[in-house]
Amino acid sequence: MIPNKNTQTKYSLPSEVIYCKKCTISNQRPRIQLDEHGVCSACNFAEFKKNKIDWTEREQELLKMLDRFRRNDGRYDVIVPCSGGKDSAYVAHELKHKYGMNPLTVTWAPHIYTDIGFQNLQNMIREGDLANLSGSAAGQVHRKLTKLSFEILGDPFQPFIYGQTTYPMQIANQHDIPLVMYGENGEVEYGGDTKNAFTPTRNWKTDHKKHYFSGIAPEDMVQHGVSLNDIKPYTAPPEEELDKLGMEIHFYGYYKKWVPQECFYYCSENTGFKTNPVRSEGTYSKYASLDDQLDGYHYYLAYIKFGLGRATSDSAHEVRDGHLTREEAVQLVKKFDGEFPKKYYQTFLDYCDISDEHFQAVVDSWRSPHLWDKVGGEWKLRHTAAGDGTQD
Repeated sequence: MIPNKNTQTKYSLPSEVIYCKKCTISNQRPRIQLDEHGVCSACNFAEFKKNKIDWTEREQELLKMLDRFRRNDGRYDVIVPCSGGKDSAYVAHELKHKYGMNPLTVTWAPHIYTDIGFQNLQNMIREGDLANLSGSAAGQVHRKLTKLSFEILGDPFQPFIYGQTTYPMQIANQHDIPLVMYGENGEVEYGGDTKNAFTPTRNWKTDHKKHYFSGIAPEDMVQHGVSLNDIKPYTAPPEEELDKLGMEIHFYGYYKKWVPQECFYYCSENTGFKTNPVRSEGTYSKYASLDDQLDGYHYYLAYIKFGLGRATSDSAHEVRDGHLTREEAVQLVKKFDGEFPKKYYQTFLDYCDISDEHFQAVVDSWRSPHLWDKVGGEWKLRHTAAGDGTQD
């Protein structure tokens, strides 16, 4: 039996579970804040975007910033971390075709590509007319890190997140490209630390470990039996080299009102983006996070650790964008959240070289007693957005 991981203490989760009055998120999302009216920081930021930001003025800020990095000698002048999905392809395409930049899209490959994910990447390159550089770590190393991250972090996606975060920095350093442009700032768009809500940049020196690495940086994996050589592809260049480069990481969502559905429409027209023919397991949508056969386990483990699954994440943002009412969103969460991602389950077990029994034991070790109750031999959430948990 694997000991309980004490998720509540690890992530400093409140004992009392409170759901936002406007959307479907709860105070169990790490770093989220609820105000005195019971409204989450993400919803408050969405209202700020609608009513307080002059987007014409923000675009002028964007133009001035781009002019600082713009090159006229044919060299790339901006790195766009890019999977070929709707969000990153939208950023890269607009930078090139609307603002006259010369972007290099940089892809950290998924664990195992889905057919639709690989097709969208190729469509982005060909139909979107965008240059691309893709990278992968050694296969056995990535598998080892995936299993380890599943067990000690409760997130098998962490090796991908490491690479997705640091590989663009490596390429920026190697190719002398000081500007890196991401899409939205997930911390403020989806609920998290709001300290960067009103700045266009990411502080890569302080924020990566806290916001993206669950408190364990790639180099910390050495403490868990991973060699320095193995972990090197996942680590950022030395700070002094990036300081010399003058690297800046910006969020496009600071300059442009970020609406995922609009990114989808844009890329359907301009980069050949295609949706899944069926909805993604655990949610109702067909156009987000389509690239990796194993991504369902990232969302499923989030549901286990925080009681917040993929449908919660999707629906909460669509409430903020005005595409769903809270009542509609709650019903979608009730129907789809926590659905087990069975399509690639055997693929996941084989990739991590584990048994079904070991998988279930690890999953159960991440269930916090303040969130989960076992009723009739089945695990049930104590609290839900619909208010129909085992304890209200």
